[in-house]
Amino acid sequence: MPAERIVVAMSGGVDSSLAAYLLKEAGYEVIGITMQIWPNNAPASHEGGCCSLAAVSDARRVADQLDIAYYVLNMQEAFEHSVIRYFVDEYRRGRTPNPCIACNRYLKFDLLIRKALALEAEAVATGHYARIRRDESGRYQLLRAVDESKDQSYALYPLTQEQLARIRFPLGDYRKSEIRKLAARLGLATAGKPESQEICFIHDNDYRRYLRQEAGLPDRPGPIEDRRGRRLGTHRGIEFYTIGQRRGLGLAHPEPLYVIDIIPERNAVVVGTADETLAAGLEVGEVNYVSVPRPWAPTQCQAKIRYGAPPVDCLLQPIGEGARVEFGEPQRAVTPGQAVVFYQGDLVLAGGTIERALH
Repeated sequence: MPAERIVVAMSGGVDSSLAAYLLKEAGYEVIGITMQIWPNNAPASHEGGCCSLAAVSDARRVADQLDIAYYVLNMQEAFEHSVIRYFVDEYRRGRTPNPCIACNRYLKFDLLIRKALALEAEAVATGHYARIRRDESGRYQLLRAVDESKDQSYALYPLTQEQLARIRFPLGDYRKSEIRKLAARLGLATAGKPESQEICFIHDNDYRRYLRQEAGLPDRPGPIEDRRGRRLGTHRGIEFYTIGQRRGLGLAHPEPLYVIDIIPERNAVVVGTADETLAAGLEVGEVNYVSVPRPWAPTQCQAKIRYGAPPVDCLLQPIGEGARVEFGEPQRAVTPGQAVVFYQGDLVLAGGTIERALH
């Protein structure tokens, strides 16, 4: 009986390299694929990110070392439409986007799965640190990784049951230190490669320059106000600001001021004191119940309001396609456009997009 075929999304990093190795060692027929998503104006010397030109070279070297088939698929148009346009549009609306979640949602676990099925593969695997299991009813569940410091389940909340059935996360039970050591022992080309912390399609990680020079957003100065509507200064454009921001406001004031609201209808940025950044809860839209059926009653759980935030106790109250969330303790800088993801222990219950903070 032929081995089950699995496509591995190879980003040119150590994690996806080890995902390919572990699956091959487990007896699968592995096909490595790198998604070509970099913009035409990306510098040839750009070394960082999963969409850099260097990623293809590194992934190909690893595929050769592992003796697996390897292909590069052109997904530039889909990336432009589903990730870059979304990124620019969200900033234009005064919101703060999360392009990695959009890429996971529309490319890695939608378009790439469809490409894999066309190659008669059973599943797509990535180097994400997360786990999948099935409960007694047969429903797929998404869980945190064993290595809490590397857990990436926050960025995976949009996954559907159909997608979870076709996804493998080989690294979910490993710690990052173990993966590094194994890659070094195997002599893989990516063993010592540093992790990228940048937005992959912005080579210098300066999103403000990108919005002006490459996305072509025009200058739109407007008022900086306090909560009472008093004008304190002038901003350069709402896309340059995000909730909780303190630096770059250009204001003289007796105490530190932070961005507490952005009002695109009036092209206004609202600032306040540290206490005014606190929110008692939030409203969330487009909630996806990834691991459980949609609850009808309020549910006690924990919420992460950004990738690096610790989970906080909350009450999740489903309302239509969205929900209302009440925190156990007020939280700082609840940011529209960012994801909020709900957990019970290691189990990812659901997630959605923050619409507004509740003060």
